[in-house]
Amino acid sequence: MEVTPLTNRAFRSRRGLTGGLTLLFGALTMIGLSACGAPGYTYVADDSAGTFYKVPVGWHQISQKNLDTALQAEGLSGDGIWSTAFDGATSPSGNDFLAPGLSQPFVFAEVGTLSSTASAEVSYNMLRDFLFPVSSSARSEDTNFPLTDFKSLLDQTITAKQGVHGVRETFQYTFPTGETDTFDEDSLTNADQTVVYYLLVHCTASCYTQNQNAINTVMTSFTIGSPT
Repeated sequence: MEVTPLTNRAFRSRRGLTGGLTLLFGALTMIGLSACGAPGYTYVADDSAGTFYKVPVGWHQISQKNLDTALQAEGLSGDGIWSTAFDGATSPSGNDFLAPGLSQPFVFAEVGTLSSTASAEVSYNMLRDFLFPVSSSARSEDTNFPLTDFKSLLDQTITAKQGVHGVRETFQYTFPTGETDTFDEDSLTNADQTVVYYLLVHCTASCYTQNQNAINTVMTSFTIGSPT
């Protein structure tokens, strides 16, 4: 069964992303962290953008080549675009980027500059709808979006240091193949609204429930500035 690439419709807001994106791979730093009796985590840091998050040490980084191939399959090939991703599966693959029915979490993160036009149009709803139609207005307008049965689980406004602000959204969608996935995303912008910082974790609804503590650690670790 051929499934229409989600990003042909879903990455509407990315039209405002300019070339030369600083995505969390170009200046990637990885530091293993662990504590006695606690699960180990690896910090992922993009020094040039001052952006940090952490993932469990058992989640595997997707190679740039593998992820680029997967992004191109979703219509996201383009000059100046880099990305980083981690897969909790024992056989990690960039193809899990937006694949349905994942039994282990998949993480995708980026930091991208906005065009002047997009910068002027940034709103909380635009951040909510950065990858998927999440706001009620976007879901009403995007009648051709292939996923169905939207269910909001969390709608949280974030205010961070130095004017960084945005949203954390947790929601479910059902794929045309019948699997229901839970998506958890941080979508942030800086005080000048010239940069978007984005982090996504997703897998099946049951996988999300089983890994909720680890996923929440990943999402709440997303930091613009110093990780300490």
